[in-house]
Amino acid sequence: MKRVILGILGMACLVAGTIVLAQQDQQLGIGQVAATARQNIANIARLVTAASYVAGMAFAVGAIVKFKAHKDNPTQIPIGTPIALLFVGAALIFIPTVFRVSGETLFGASGVQASISGVVSF
Repeated sequence: MKRVILGILGMACLVAGTIVLAQQDQQLGIGQVAATARQNIANIARLVTAASYVAGMAFAVGAIVKFKAHKDNPTQIPIGTPIALLFVGAALIFIPTVFRVSGETLFGASGVQASISGVVSF
């Protein structure tokens, strides 16, 4: 019974969303579609950048906690665990820089870089 109600609710949301999108703008050109896609890709780049910063900081804090746990009880936590967490955190923090350098290498000066404030030219 619960699945039937959830299924009906999901279909109603799908139908309502389709109606809203159909009434939004009937005259979408290829340029408008491309501009919308570019804007969405820029937002995805910002999301990946922000997520890598947050995850990198979380791994770094986790490494500090594991270093403390290793200091308290070295037989339970091997030293490789916090070192690995620290390297993963550093790698995640530097992913936007790696993207920028890779973009310069592959595309020259025409590439763009994602940052917290948005997509900027480099």
